[in-house]
Amino acid sequence: MASKPPAGDPVQHAPQVAEPRHAAAGLPAVGYTLKIAQQQMGLRRTAQTLLKVNQKDGFDCPGCAWPEGDHRHTAEFCENGAKAVAEEATLRRVTPDFFAAHPLADLASRSGYWLGQQGRITQPMYLPEGADRYEAVAWERAFEIIAEELTALSSPDEALFYTSGRTSNEAAFLLQLFAREFGTNNLPDCSNMCHESSGSALTETIGIGKGSVSLEDLHQADLIIVAGQNPGTNHPRMLSALEKAKAAGARIMSVNPLPEAGMERFKNPQTPLGMIKGVALNDLFLQIRIGGDQALFRLLNKLVLEAEGAVDEEFVREHTHGYEEFAAAARDADWDETLAATGLDRAAIERALAMVLKSERTVVCWAMGLTQHKHSVATIREVVNFLLLRGNIGRPGAGVCPVRGHSNVQGDRTMGIFERPAPAFLDALEREFGFAPPRHHGFDVVRSIRALRDGEAKVFFAMGGNFVGATPDTEVTEAAVRRARLTVHVSTKLNRSHAVTGARALILPTLGRTDKDVQAGGRQVVTVEDSMGMVHASRGNLTPASPHLLSEPAIVARLARAVLGPESLTPWEEFEKDYGTIRDRIARVVPGFEDFNTKIARPGGFTLPHAPRDERRFPTATGKANFTAAPVEYPKVPEGRLLLQTLRSHDQYNTTIYGLDDRYRGIKGGRRVVLVNPDDAAELGLGDGSYTDLVSEWKDGVERRAPGFRVVHYPTARGCAAAYYPETNVLVPLDSTADTSNTPASKSVVVRFEQAG
Repeated sequence: MASKPPAGDPVQHAPQVAEPRHAAAGLPAVGYTLKIAQQQMGLRRTAQTLLKVNQKDGFDCPGCAWPEGDHRHTAEFCENGAKAVAEEATLRRVTPDFFAAHPLADLASRSGYWLGQQGRITQPMYLPEGADRYEAVAWERAFEIIAEELTALSSPDEALFYTSGRTSNEAAFLLQLFAREFGTNNLPDCSNMCHESSGSALTETIGIGKGSVSLEDLHQADLIIVAGQNPGTNHPRMLSALEKAKAAGARIMSVNPLPEAGMERFKNPQTPLGMIKGVALNDLFLQIRIGGDQALFRLLNKLVLEAEGAVDEEFVREHTHGYEEFAAAARDADWDETLAATGLDRAAIERALAMVLKSERTVVCWAMGLTQHKHSVATIREVVNFLLLRGNIGRPGAGVCPVRGHSNVQGDRTMGIFERPAPAFLDALEREFGFAPPRHHGFDVVRSIRALRDGEAKVFFAMGGNFVGATPDTEVTEAAVRRARLTVHVSTKLNRSHAVTGARALILPTLGRTDKDVQAGGRQVVTVEDSMGMVHASRGNLTPASPHLLSEPAIVARLARAVLGPESLTPWEEFEKDYGTIRDRIARVVPGFEDFNTKIARPGGFTLPHAPRDERRFPTATGKANFTAAPVEYPKVPEGRLLLQTLRSHDQYNTTIYGLDDRYRGIKGGRRVVLVNPDDAAELGLGDGSYTDLVSEWKDGVERRAPGFRVVHYPTARGCAAAYYPETNVLVPLDSTADTSNTPASKSVVVRFEQAG
């Protein structure tokens, strides 16, 4: 029997703190998985769902984008994947009676945890202008309201169409098609806040903004460098791949400001020995200062250049451009500056170099720890330089591996969810659908917030996600959203964004990944693309939470017809009836998707082409892989301040809060904690267990404050601190972004500590 949602917000003012763990997964993960699943779904439904997660005839996990191999375990999921499934497949329901009992002001006062625990939304809900609470609304009327607001705009560019990484390929393709037929490229998405820096750097240097490795490449690598990433919490199934690589002889180097349990030891719950003993993954842990990665890789590149025979001269000569300028910059790398930037000692870097020189096949994996700084794009370019030097792109067991955080964030971009679309994509769209899509660039996430703030955007439509909870500069963002004429959220469950609205607001409840999708043309499947470019089908198996739900493709199709009217020649009704017809159009627009419907009928799906990986062909402006030579940057922190990174707890997926614990870091019963090195804490007079306000400092002079954080003495890198988002998003200035990518610099926040009031 599933349990009821919490009636009130749990008290979080006194979190308990214990020693951090030094191993991930194992029996505790199994126990916690079953506990959460039982609370949300009950025993029978737990079996129905978890045995279908990531199976070839099942549904894709709505959590992270880590790929599956050809062989699948019976339990092909991790603890956090099971939490994501349980949250979606929950038996708890949010009905119109709930909204009648909870006015908007009450919802706005609740935590994200409480909102998410209430369950699945069962009917479309409408907040009329001037009303104090949502009320039920018919689907037809909901689409009329959106059409009223969109058609009243002075320009299509006053509308914003945001996409979450959970959205299927089919829904994403329809949404960008509708937006562009309506007349705008305002298609911000969650990629703008995470791996946009990766895409920017990789597109420039190797010609495609995606990773170049497969699971088999990881298994065949001699050296795997995991930089700015915490697989144990954010991508737990990656630990199995690292374990397999280790068994085949790979060595693993972790580069991170915090020690993470998953990289210390992995207790694989799939095997008895793994459950009991586990395997140590790290061969070398480089506890780097926040933002010091570019300096580290630049120095490693200098040292590789100096090592006799270390450069793959044939590869460099045949396949790269810009080597001489890069090499000159690398040779100027300074040991003292690097040690200051990284906080590492010389011996540690020399040990890292020895591992690099011994490896013939190297993979570098990274996540937000590299992508959310001012100099993130330059950092990732330096990683590419590092791999190019020894020919480690375009051969087995080697390459770039940006690890995506949401299950279809990469697929959504492939489908055209991008504010700066390539001319070739727009040309193909025009040929296929017979209208002229707009050619001028639209707004990304940060520019969308500015447009709302400045009155340049008036309608905000979100396909999934929690825009207000995920974005920086919380007070600025919320004030901007409240200036909109209409906010619309296609959602399965409640979150903070439903409580921060425009003058009018709609919540449109949709099917989840676990739900059966039956349309007039029969039972449907959707598709997703994982972090390594594999595309496969996803088939939900549960009866939907309510008969009033519509699928994401159906919502977009009906909305498009309501807004564009009969003048639109696009067969929206046909698309809603049969998703195969959407895939037929994708096949004629998006390269690599030819014969799409046939390919996804194969168990396991298919791999998209990747020229650098498949052919050592680099579709860049020069026709070769590009070395780059950006100046080395790293954050400079004034005396008496620390550099804060925002991060997830183990009971969290993006902005979805599953619970109030962070088991691996020893935190229980609260999220308002700040992790500080004991030596830094002593210098700043911050006692373990004391309470402090975090105040960020930036060049605009605006005070941004996150009050009431418990200080936890923790083995972070010196000069660095860490705290959970979204609670600390308030500290990240809207205009503090990465060069080129415009990604919020959420991992480089200068903070001071003031006594809690």
